[in-house]
Parts: sequence; C-alpha cells; structure tokens
Amino acid sequence: MSHTIRDKKQLLLRVHRIRGQIDAVERQLQEEEDCSTVLLTVSAARGAINGLMAQIIEGHIRDHVASSDKAREKGQATQLLIDVVNRYLK
Repeated sequence: MSHTIRDKKQLLLRVHRIRGQIDAVERQLQEEEDCSTVLLTVSAARGAINGLMAQIIEGHIRDHVASSDKAREKGQATQLLIDVVNRYLK
C-alpha cells in the first residue's frame, strides 16, 4: 500500500489546515489588514506546505527508495525524488 494511501487521513488534515490559512490570507487582504498580519499568515501557510512536502518526501524515501529490492524501481524512485526537490527549490 502506498504511503499516501496509508497516511491519507493525516495528509488531508494538513491540506485542510493549509486551505484554512490561505483563506485567512485572502480575508486579511480583502479586509485590508496590516501587512505584518498578512505576512505572518503567509509564513504559517508556507511552513505548513513545507511540512506536508517533508512528510510526503519521507514516505517516498521509506517506501519507494530505501525499501525497494529492485535496482530499476529504486533508481526511478530516486530520480523522481531528485526532480521533485529540484522543482520545489526553484
């Protein structure tokens, strides 16, 4: 079973929190809140997204890279991870 299926409930809870934070940013902008308030909320949302990304990457490493017995599958999973991290860091 894939780690995203196994951890689905926990991952979806993180996504719901992120959605709430993004909605809060939108409300703050519409209500013309002070920029420091908006920045703090954006920072919290970014941290939450980073946490989600870290959790999914960890699961990918454990389930598809470290535990794979087949060199080809391990190589493909490793390359996918490298590509994702490179895109994420741009």
